[in-house]
Amino acid sequence: MMDVTRVGMLVVSAVAATLTVGACSSTPADQDMSATSSSQTSAAAAPATTGGQTEQAHNDADVTFAQGMIPHHQQAVEMSDMLLGKQGIDPAVMTLANEIKAAQGPEIETMRGWLSDWKVPAPSSDMPDMSEMPGHDMSSMGGGGMMSEQDMAALQNAQGAAASKLFLTQMIEHHKGAIAMARTEVDSGQFPAATEMARTIIASQQQEIDSMESMLASM
Repeated sequence: MMDVTRVGMLVVSAVAATLTVGACSSTPADQDMSATSSSQTSAAAAPATTGGQTEQAHNDADVTFAQGMIPHHQQAVEMSDMLLGKQGIDPAVMTLANEIKAAQGPEIETMRGWLSDWKVPAPSSDMPDMSEMPGHDMSSMGGGGMMSEQDMAALQNAQGAAASKLFLTQMIEHHKGAIAMARTEVDSGQFPAATEMARTIIASQQQEIDSMESMLASM
């Protein structure tokens, strides 16, 4: 009798162990199915991605703004480099020149990126005459504030305090041209990033004009 009882207990224990293992092994599978279901639900709920910002609608005014402002900024950077390479320049004017380079250099690259995305040619790096570029009639904006070859030569040859004054005088006119171009973009542009950059140019360059006029008055 004792042997039969022991056998019966062993059978019951084996069955219980099997049921326990089966229950445990089903838990990860249930979790996997739950995770898969949750993942599928999240994927279905997530919005489909469309293009980046550069794929948003743009118009001719946006293209004109970028194609015109790139060489305009390039000349401002060149003027700043000329000044920074001289001796005896007013420290405040040197600081301004560095700030102009720091602000306008990245904007040039940003605008080149827009034109590339729009499949539109960007101006070459040798700063062509903007008045000769299609769609850029600078006569209505006083030449867009761009310096002539003679103006650039005068800045290159100026030294010391005279160079500081000439740089400020020229850059004030240069900034005024940029502000006029930016206002046209704000009024007529469609591409959000371009109109936002135009607003930034208007605000920042007007502040710089005010500072430059104060510097000139104190010289």
